[in-house]
Amino acid sequence: MAQADGAPQPFKLVLLGSGNVGKSSLALRYVKNDFKSILPTVGCAFFTKVVDLGAASLKLEIWDTAGQEKYHSICHLYFRGANAALLVYDITSKDSFLKAQQWLADLEREFPPGEVVVMLVGNKTDLSEEREVTFEEGEQFAQSHSLLFMETSAMLDHRVTEVFSALARELLQRVERKERQAQRGDARLTLNQGPRGPAKCCAH
Repeated sequence: MAQADGAPQPFKLVLLGSGNVGKSSLALRYVKNDFKSILPTVGCAFFTKVVDLGAASLKLEIWDTAGQEKYHSICHLYFRGANAALLVYDITSKDSFLKAQQWLADLEREFPPGEVVVMLVGNKTDLSEEREVTFEEGEQFAQSHSLLFMETSAMLDHRVTEVFSALARELLQRVERKERQAQRGDARLTLNQGPRGPAKCCAH
């Protein structure tokens, strides 16, 4: 999806979740194909990446929010104008899974249902022996709230690209649906406003 000047259309994506679940690691792995131990994000970090989907491309503006509780209130400022959100939890931490659900509730207070594309992401599958949240638990919660769902490992680069690509495809499909609906609406408007001849009366 490109703008009139040919540049890919930008979409704002926010990464949400508690501290140490790997939000920054996912972003860094996706944008720069790099992985390293990262200090906790202070406030918010920002990345951009153009996603090529074949027939179209779009630009993801990725806002990586701080997960520590003391930053929770200011993170809501970054919700504004968001088109999509990744709710990230650590599969070895049940608490982080519950926190992701709280973030979803926060999102739902800010946006009408269905306005933002949301994906639930269980990170750190490389630590599966320490797993506290089963794949089925994550999948069931996602399905019950109409969320996309995937498990990843930023360390092993497992399904990281797939997460962002799936979000981008869903964003693109939503834009295309809206455009088709708008075109149908314009067509109906044109039909309803067709030329009218002078009123005829057959009674004499």
